[in-house]
Amino acid sequence: MTTQNDSQLVTTAAPEPPNTENDHRGMTLIQHLVELRNRLIRASIGVALGMVVGMFLVLGPVNLVDRIIEAFADTSREYAALQSVGTAETFTSYMSVALAVGVVLGMPVIVFQLLAFIVPGLTPREKRFLFTALPVVIVFFLVGIAFGWFITVPTATKFLIGFSDSPYIQTQPTVSDFLRVVTLLLLMNGIVFEMPIIIYVLALMGVVTAAQLGKYRRYAIVLVVIVAAIITPTGDPVNLTLLAVPMYLLFELGVVLARFAPKTERRLRKE
Repeated sequence: MTTQNDSQLVTTAAPEPPNTENDHRGMTLIQHLVELRNRLIRASIGVALGMVVGMFLVLGPVNLVDRIIEAFADTSREYAALQSVGTAETFTSYMSVALAVGVVLGMPVIVFQLLAFIVPGLTPREKRFLFTALPVVIVFFLVGIAFGWFITVPTATKFLIGFSDSPYIQTQPTVSDFLRVVTLLLLMNGIVFEMPIIIYVLALMGVVTAAQLGKYRRYAIVLVVIVAAIITPTGDPVNLTLLAVPMYLLFELGVVLARFAPKTERRLRKE
């Protein structure tokens, strides 16, 4: 005969099914790959929607490609500042700029999906915080774009195009090469400016602490230089420096922000 207390004990002791969506510990390799695929699809959808807007900016009345050329190329010469030597070069170059706009507008979705995948077991509170932080993510990304537009890209293009003053060399970049360098530099600056926000979010979730980051400051300098050398589209020392210095300063800003991150349940469990 089963008493009421016994039934309560049995009910209390019944194991709960694992939440494989939010807890990576109970997931197999195949489940990890499936989750990665789903998050990549969601990020791609965000970029695709942003690219639609980018196509309007490129092909519409704004004519974004002309604005970029006017901002960073020498249009005072008698001949055109850029040249197109391939049949589809102009079309593909316009689409690459539209794709870059899509990445900019889709950055909040990309960052959220990335953090949701690499940080297992997000609690509802942490998810709410991520959604709340998304506007800050896009603001920092746009600040990085602005930094590149007014400082990094003008300096880089002026240095590269005007590197030689030989009368035997006429510098006239192709459309694809010029727009590739400009858009990559702008995107790299935007991504680099996300570093303080990412560090703060990771500190808030208890993944890293300000003390840990401070201990590895020397290694961070080396890593920053290596990453800047890899992501610099041209590989020259001027562009490398223009990316490496802000990257390290933003790392230090992230360390400062990490000191103000409140302790969460995840961090309390670790301590």
